[in-house]
Amino acid sequence: MRALQLLDNRSVTVTDLPDPPPPGEGEVQVRIGAVALNHIDVWGWRGMAFAKRKLPIVVGVEAAGTVDAVGAGVTDLKKGDTVAIFGAETCGRCAACLAGRDNFCENVQGIRGFHVDGLARERLNIAARLAVKAPAGVSVVEAACAPVTYGTPEHMLFDNARLEAGQTILVQAGGSGIGTAAIQLAKAVGAIVITTVGSPDKIEKARALGADFVINYREERFEGVVRKITRKKGVDVVFEHVGPDTFQQSMFCMKRGGVLVTCGSTTGVSSEINLFALYQQQLRLMGSFGCNIRNLRDSLGKMAAGVARPVIDSTIALEDIDAALARMETRQVFGKIIVTL
Repeated sequence: MRALQLLDNRSVTVTDLPDPPPPGEGEVQVRIGAVALNHIDVWGWRGMAFAKRKLPIVVGVEAAGTVDAVGAGVTDLKKGDTVAIFGAETCGRCAACLAGRDNFCENVQGIRGFHVDGLARERLNIAARLAVKAPAGVSVVEAACAPVTYGTPEHMLFDNARLEAGQTILVQAGGSGIGTAAIQLAKAVGAIVITTVGSPDKIEKARALGADFVINYREERFEGVVRKITRKKGVDVVFEHVGPDTFQQSMFCMKRGGVLVTCGSTTGVSSEINLFALYQQQLRLMGSFGCNIRNLRDSLGKMAAGVARPVIDSTIALEDIDAALARMETRQVFGKIIVTL
């Protein structure tokens, strides 16, 4: 079968791998139909693994496909079902997993495509509990965006930030995959959405998704505009994932008692914060990593209900992976790049 493997830093190539054996007990074999690219793929491409890994490694953290075969003991999935695949190799046995806090797994083997072999391959066997069936009406391409692109902001906004109707949220990088998802999810609960983008052509696209205010951060200081929009009160929630380039300014955008929740740092890993503002304004800074399987399932349900639909920038073939990662690195995308198999 064909697969995308990282051979060395910035060297991803199409290779041939052996077909997987029949699925074992509690497993399903999935034929992958679509892989959604994320900044974690860019990090892996750059060599930023932050943990030991052995090359070559199959890339791809977010994907969906159809069930080809089921192993013994699997009763809730059948051949032909469309499934989205959870993005980490969790144990399913520890206290966190049993409590439904899958992204706190005590024995996690790693993130797919980053620490352990990923999903950009034609077929793989996987524990059935990590393959979530998509509702009717959700395509394979849409389902491929559920585990990270929608699951991550679902967990950030509602499990962590507790976003509610009537609150105001600042979504950083509204043209990114998770940015487009956060805009839709926030509007669906009745929030007022302010978002930032990096080019004029993304402004109307962000508005079309439901953003109430769109700021081109390359032309205006977004923190000043946010303070003006909110009449100097600030926002209830900041959706951060950019890192040092925006973090301090994002804190300045928060109202007293506001929440900043972050899941990423694409511009670096260290940032200074104003401790005086932190305690005087009683701000809450929260880290959020990935999602749990409930978030993934809820995201698929919202897609089926029409509450949120993935924004697809482009679809590419396996052979075009390097060019796609380079586009992501320079932020020349709006929404998701999808690799089709």
